[in-house]
This record gives sequence, C-alpha cells and structure tokens, in this order.
Amino acid sequence: MIDFATLTLPFQFPFMQNAFLICIIVSIPTALLSCFLVMKGWALMGDAVSHAVLPGIIVAYIVGIPLIIGAFAAGMICALATGYLATNSRVKQDTVMGVVFSGMFGLGIVLYVSIDTNAHLDHILFGNMLGIDTAELWTAGIISLGVGLALVTNWKDLLLHSFDPAQARASGLWVNWLHYGLLAALSLTVVATLSAAGLILAIGLLIAPGAIAFLLVRKFSTMLWVSVLVCMTAMVLGTYVSFFLDSAPAPTIILILTAVFIAAFVRRQIQTRRTIQALD
Repeated sequence: MIDFATLTLPFQFPFMQNAFLICIIVSIPTALLSCFLVMKGWALMGDAVSHAVLPGIIVAYIVGIPLIIGAFAAGMICALATGYLATNSRVKQDTVMGVVFSGMFGLGIVLYVSIDTNAHLDHILFGNMLGIDTAELWTAGIISLGVGLALVTNWKDLLLHSFDPAQARASGLWVNWLHYGLLAALSLTVVATLSAAGLILAIGLLIAPGAIAFLLVRKFSTMLWVSVLVCMTAMVLGTYVSFFLDSAPAPTIILILTAVFIAAFVRRQIQTRRTIQALD
C-alpha cells in the first residue's frame, strides 16, 4: 500500500521543485500560442522554428554570447526567410518551411560536431528539465510573462488576423505588426521551452494543447484558458509520473498530451455521431 509520504516524495527534492515550477511557467505561453497556431494553420511553422534555433545556439556558444540571443535570432531568420520565399515563389508555404527548417537543423548538427564543447546535444534536443537552475527559471519566467501578456491583450486582433487578414487590414489593424509579432512570440516561446522540453519536443507543447482545446470547446476565448489548463496539468502530471517511472519528464509529458488528444478526438466523434442520429 502506497502511503502519503511516498506520494509527496517528488515535491521534497529541490530539482523536482524547479521542474514543477518550469512546467507551470512555460505551459502558459505555449498553450496560448498553440491556439493561434492551430487556428492559423501554422503547426509546421512551430516545428520549423523549434528546429531552426539549433544553429543559432551553436553560433552563440562559439561567439561567447548568451545562447538565448542566438536562438531567438535563428528563429526569426527562419521565420522571415520562410515568409519571404513563400511570398516570392510558386512553392507552397509548407514546402518552403520543410526545406528551411531541415536545412537549418542540418547546419546546426554540422556546427555542433565541428566544435569541442561540453554541452550535451541530447539536452538541447530533448531538454534537461531536472537540471533547471535559477537563471533559466528567471529567463523562462520573463519570456513567459511578456509573451503571455501580449497574447492575452491582443487575442481578438490576432484571431481576426488568423481568420481573415484582408478583413483585419480593412479594419485598420497593423497586419504586418501582428504577423511578425506572432512570429517573434513563437521564437521567444521556443527559447523559453529549451531547458524544459528541448527543441524536438517543444513542438508538442506548441500544438497539442490548442488542438485538444479546439476539440473540446467552441468559443475561442474558452479555448485559450482550456488549453492552458490542459497543458499545465499534463506537464505537472508528466513530471510527477516520470519520477516514479524513472523516465525523462519531457517525453512523458508529450505522451500524456497525446493520450488526452486521442480521448478528446474520440469524444468529439461520439458527440458528432449522436448529433447526426438525433437529426435523422
């Protein structure tokens, strides 16, 4: 029989406390941003930016500047290059994103193996949630606060821009500011999740919460807070369960989000079938 002391054991270790704290911090901007990415059809853009920051991290390490600066710069370069190529060529945007992010990721791998460093590639790719320090908590907290406030205060304008950019422009909104502001928020959010989920698994946090909320609710305003609740619960629960399973927290979190998505999808299918039967 499991006693109370065993159940509360993960909360007694400082490294687990930091892990739970980073989960709460990064769950807010990733969940909010995922709603806009899902509605705008930018799922692959999140994947592209998360992979593209790798060469920026390596270059920042070589130059000796903070890694966050290199990661953000690389993410923005990827996003801007994708937009420019999609606008000025016959190739569709998803194809351009695939070419750009795979090229940036390949460049990052080549740069990594060409230098002598003590940094572990698996920590960059998959995160090191159990090794979070105070500086990383502050960095993630500041980014999360700024991105979260920007998304919450401008969600109506961003929603209109996501659905109908032409109408947004006709309404007097600064469409370019909204477009590149969303790209900047995406790049910053990826940087904030580097330590928690890493580059590869960050895409799960940037897509799954919004997709789950989209299946569960019908109003976008409700979708925002539902996605935050789902993401925060999954991250805290995944970190907690990983302690007892002796597994990595980030993949465990993604597995939980995947399971919740499947459950939400099945629920929506059942509701749709019942509605059709009722109409018949």
